[in-house]
Amino acid sequence: MVGRDGVQRELSAFMAAAGGQALILRGETGVGKSALLDHVAGLTGPERHRVIRAAGVEAETELPFAGLHQLLYSLLPHSAGLDEGHRAVFDVVFGLHEGTAPSVMSLGIAVLDLLSLAASEKPLLLLLDDGQWMDASSAEVCGFVGRRLSGSSVKMLIAVRSDVGSRFDTAALPELPVAALSEEAAGQLLDLRHPQLDAPTRRNVLEHAMGNPLAILELPAYLDGGHTGDLGFGNIPLSRRLQHVYGIRIERLAGPVREELLRGALDGVGAGPSGNRAPGARYRMREADEAVAAGLLDTDPATGDLVFRHPLVRATVVQLATPNQRRAAHAELARVHRDDVERRARHLAASAVDPDEEVAAALEAAADSATRRGGAVAAVAWLTRAAELSETPADRSRRLGDAAFIAGHAALLEQAQKLVRSDLLPGGSESPATVVTSAYVALYEDGDVRSAHRHVAAAIESLREDGAHEPPEVLTRLVNVLLAISQYAGDAALWERTEQLMDSLGDRVDLRSAIYRDAWSDVVRHGAGVHERVERAFADGSELEPWDVSRLSVAAYHVDTLRQYRPYLQRAVDREVETGAVATGMTMLHLIMLDQLAAGEWDDAERTGQRALELTTSHGHALFAHQTRAYLGLLAALRGQVEQAREAQAVLEAWARPRGVGFLTQIADAIGTAAALSEGDYEAAYLYAIGITPPGSFERCAHQASRTLLDLVEAAVHTGRLEQARRHAQAASDADLPGVSPRLALITYGALAMTAAEEKEAEDMYALAEAHPAAAGFPFELARIRLAHGVRLRHTQGPKAARPVLVRAAESFERLGATGWAERAQAELRASGTPARASLSYLTALTWQERRIAELAASGLTNKEIGARMHLSPRTVSSHLYRVFPKLGITSRAALRDALGKAGDV
Repeated sequence: MVGRDGVQRELSAFMAAAGGQALILRGETGVGKSALLDHVAGLTGPERHRVIRAAGVEAETELPFAGLHQLLYSLLPHSAGLDEGHRAVFDVVFGLHEGTAPSVMSLGIAVLDLLSLAASEKPLLLLLDDGQWMDASSAEVCGFVGRRLSGSSVKMLIAVRSDVGSRFDTAALPELPVAALSEEAAGQLLDLRHPQLDAPTRRNVLEHAMGNPLAILELPAYLDGGHTGDLGFGNIPLSRRLQHVYGIRIERLAGPVREELLRGALDGVGAGPSGNRAPGARYRMREADEAVAAGLLDTDPATGDLVFRHPLVRATVVQLATPNQRRAAHAELARVHRDDVERRARHLAASAVDPDEEVAAALEAAADSATRRGGAVAAVAWLTRAAELSETPADRSRRLGDAAFIAGHAALLEQAQKLVRSDLLPGGSESPATVVTSAYVALYEDGDVRSAHRHVAAAIESLREDGAHEPPEVLTRLVNVLLAISQYAGDAALWERTEQLMDSLGDRVDLRSAIYRDAWSDVVRHGAGVHERVERAFADGSELEPWDVSRLSVAAYHVDTLRQYRPYLQRAVDREVETGAVATGMTMLHLIMLDQLAAGEWDDAERTGQRALELTTSHGHALFAHQTRAYLGLLAALRGQVEQAREAQAVLEAWARPRGVGFLTQIADAIGTAAALSEGDYEAAYLYAIGITPPGSFERCAHQASRTLLDLVEAAVHTGRLEQARRHAQAASDADLPGVSPRLALITYGALAMTAAEEKEAEDMYALAEAHPAAAGFPFELARIRLAHGVRLRHTQGPKAARPVLVRAAESFERLGATGWAERAQAELRASGTPARASLSYLTALTWQERRIAELAASGLTNKEIGARMHLSPRTVSSHLYRVFPKLGITSRAALRDALGKAGDV
């Protein structure tokens, strides 16, 4: 190699460095990145590294996980050594089994495990060329893996073009720029490979090559004989002179050979050595020796398949073909890929000119497949093309509506509006799709719940009377958007109108929509049985669209059973945020944050919230941005960060109250309540709490009314309003809130205990709260109940009886980071005669999760039973116990009970 001494030294150091790492080579087309990959492969012999090569394919940039499959194909036999969960991940993403696509993190961890397993036999060197063409899903996973190779036996080198944006631009991996050759080095390379050139030709080559090594090597063959005039320019990102050079060679080929190259190019056959790594995935070019001789094709030494020498060859082949030639090639490729839903549809669409219902239906099926794999953006494009190919106005309108609907969920609101406008006839009425899209724009961008509700309700009435010809999903979409608007309005009158409309539709209401109505409107009055209905709806997750998953998860949140569905959300959210239903991904992030908040994972909740805030603000979704601020403000209030909480409360009030977004104004009041409780201002807390619901009842359709039950009762007790506190606790019992959700059961028992006049009733209620099987899943609420219990015990039975309960409350508050509550618990411990800080020193080394696992193990549960309760694998439970034993100074499971009991004996 000429002129690459510095780069070669860097690559030698990369290979010699201990441990695994990743590096990006970045430079223009033809600058020599592929040659540098070959150089690195040559630095290590087969006895030192197993070399795995792959290359991004421009034609596959919209096919999720295509690049990852190519990279890992030769390593997949090692997956037999992985656990069942990681094997299942690969089966789903590579289409072997149906299922919800995993998150980038889940898939990345599985890839890391696979690489580690393969590298245990021999260190791996992964060489990825043309990374800019890798599909987004694969690139995200490669970036995730590349950032975590330290300490492994795997090195990854990725070559990307500098002028083509890609996911690797933000992968946060170290980069090595590969610049054009200097004038001196370019002249040396030209003289070395073409020593017989005359001076004028040599000068022209160097002028047109501009330091590009590939151009320096290729141009002389076409500039001999005095042909040094205008080279022409092709419409490609880089080195248009090179495209012209390849075009000359391509035009000289026989017709059948050019057709063969065109089929290969249109199907994304790879370029360069090791261009194809997925047998059967792409067209296999045959009888193209003439192209090989012309230097346009090479043979992949591993598979024997013909591949393009350079991506520019592939691009030039396509550009030089006529439209009819391209359509004929696509038609042939559709027959080749008849068993691949997405690839077949893509080629059929490109082959069609006139409306064709068969092709349109194939595209529709492909869009459905892509949507469920996190490819909503591709689905919008395919449905739009399906609409163009539809044979009837009704089918065209339906497919445009579907495209607009998915575009709305993909946060492509402007595109959604264009799609529905293209379906409007002069003087015609609004289509249901137009109404849905307009409602999404009004709701997401400005929080306009009032006019959006009127607009959608009117459309449902019209459809009820005259819409018998419309597909069922049209009505369902209108109903679901009306339910979403009603939820954000948080207004009893609007909910009454919504429920009347749904009742008038009878059995035309989708079963899932009925779940949303009962869960989103008022769980106090309609929440009984919602948990079981959500569970049944989730039974076949593979049939659910991303928005179905998020909506059902919202229902689960309202009845406090979100924990069991968090894995669905975590597997789906990364892919939806990147290439799928982005707006749905925003809701998923909210739900993940809320469950982390409930589970006491407050640091994780804050990170999730910040991620959601960045996403929602960048897309201009004002409603979701303020909703994120609301949840972050609530977290700040619980932590005692009062100034931050009140700032968020003020922002919410200023934006949501004028718009009538009751969902957010209720959270603003909840923030005020929580902040006041955190700093011990019970009078302010009571005033905020009764702003949500009056004592002794639960405001209709106010989702925070039941959630702030314990807040109102505790504030009332501490301000001497014992009659109001008891009345409110009794109202919760009379409404059978314990039958609605596990959290409501816990806080109802706590509220009844705090307000009980008789000691026996109080102890019975505290015992019910402690014994509730889901109590540990809500550590903040449980700690508050324990604190109240400890205070009561100190006054009724003395300090000794109170200490164990107070210790556990204080410990929980400290681990959560609830500073105001922790200080109050410490004060109570001091009042009980205990040096508060010393009482906690014995267990401060344990995390909350470790403490809970230790308690369950001490009660006699097996690792499998503990894992089932805490949604962990038995292996993870075992790892936690392995760390717990030395912290407690014990060596066996049998000693856990005594070790944990010492905290209560202080």
